[in-house]
Amino acid sequence: MRWSAVVIIIAVGAAAFRLSFATLKDLAVLAHIPASDAWLFPLIVDGTILLATFGVLVLANAPERRFFVTVLVIGSVVSVAGNSLHAVAAGRELPWWASALVAAIAPISLLADTHGLALLIRAAQRESAPDPAPVIEPAAEQAPAEPEPEPEPVSVPEPKPDPVPEPVPVPEPVRVAEPRPAPVAPVNIPVRSSRPQQTMLPIAVPVGG
Repeated sequence: MRWSAVVIIIAVGAAAFRLSFATLKDLAVLAHIPASDAWLFPLIVDGTILLATFGVLVLANAPERRFFVTVLVIGSVVSVAGNSLHAVAAGRELPWWASALVAAIAPISLLADTHGLALLIRAAQRESAPDPAPVIEPAAEQAPAEPEPEPEPVSVPEPKPDPVPEPVPVPEPVRVAEPRPAPVAPVNIPVRSSRPQQTMLPIAVPVGG
């Protein structure tokens, strides 16, 4: 399945290149370029596109990739515009401004391709350059260590004796007076005699005698 996709892509790419090549060649003739050199024009346009595509793929993570992306976009626009302009011209000579644009494509492509080649070479040199060895600085001569000054004796304060707590006076026990029994008053209880009480009769005392 994968090989079938590869074959189809190659076939479509070859057919598109052949058709674009013939169209851009006729466009160069309509722009007053000699017929003997007209075949160089499609090579310049399509060759620049191929170089930009190669740079985009190779420099995937490099900062130079932005330049090749820009060239690829501009080259694709020029190729599409050239094929469209050839269809509109319909075999007639191009106006002066269109002929001037077609003539300016060759030197501009030369500048872009030269600069792109320089970027590819610089990127290849950067990747192939060995990693710089770490620089080991020579150890500085160690000066003889100066004798450390003896520490001064530190006066330790004598421990103060703990103060003896004063004796706490013990309170004398309070004597509680023993309760004395209250004096009992004698109770006179009348004693009744068992004898029957006799009634006293009045005694007459003689008066004057």
